[in-house]
Amino acid sequence: MSFVPKTAPFSGKINAVTLGTGDKAITIGGQNVLPFYTFDAAIENAPKIGIEISDTADQWDVAGLTELYAGCTTMAERAAKAETVEGADFICLVFESADPNGDNRPVADCVADAKAVAEVVTKPIVVMGCKHLEKDAELFGAIAEALAGKNVLFMSAKNENYKTVGASVALANNQKVGAETADDINLAKQLNIMLKGLNVPAESIVMNIGCAAVGYGYEYVASTLDRVRLAALAQSDADLQMPIIATVSADTWAVKESTASEEDEPAWGNREERGIDMEVSTAAANLTGGADAVIMRHPVAIATIKKFIAELV
Repeated sequence: MSFVPKTAPFSGKINAVTLGTGDKAITIGGQNVLPFYTFDAAIENAPKIGIEISDTADQWDVAGLTELYAGCTTMAERAAKAETVEGADFICLVFESADPNGDNRPVADCVADAKAVAEVVTKPIVVMGCKHLEKDAELFGAIAEALAGKNVLFMSAKNENYKTVGASVALANNQKVGAETADDINLAKQLNIMLKGLNVPAESIVMNIGCAAVGYGYEYVASTLDRVRLAALAQSDADLQMPIIATVSADTWAVKESTASEEDEPAWGNREERGIDMEVSTAAANLTGGADAVIMRHPVAIATIKKFIAELV
């Protein structure tokens, strides 16, 4: 008698959230099995990869990035180049220079950049701010209105500004909202509940439960991913069934392994290769832990993770 394996799909299921429009739209989530457990059930939507474009990208100094964006002077020009990178499923715009404690770039200028990008790319857009609560709330609302109809995800609403972000992004402009918390399942659930309490549909919420470069307290990220995903699937907890997106690039390219020069750390080898390795390791850890999408930066790292996903699904 032939062996018939016993499958174990869960009764709970991750919400499927669509970003973008037309034939380039993507859907994240939708599965009812643990990450890459294709022997239990088919993965409805393979994990997706976003490529980061910052308004401070002219300061990136590793060769692979300077070569990719050579000749580009605007976010729109960089986004057009980024869209051609093998493995990139969506574009992530980061407005770091809007920070009032930094360049304090006006919201109107950021909106103009976002509109210019939307005119030249066809892939879905994700928007990240400057991590300043009040400025991000203002920025997200303005860009959400300017990109109405584009089905954009805004990262992120936090406990302190979720009412403003949820109302201006999801309710007023029918865009998607990222709910950001820091490595705590209870905080993640609470924020989702509060957003739903504003009448933001569950299918319009994506979670950012926290991220860290591997080796930098990543065990907190790993345990939170495990607990959130098991609660969603095994316990059918509707308040934790939102798909998860991991902001890998911001953490991995900021740690010493990626920033220390070869002169300062000659034993560590090539700096760019170190950064790529850190980005790949962190993205792979997030995906195997339960993330439905990762945001990355380097084209070599993106191509590597795309192959990693393809071989597991």
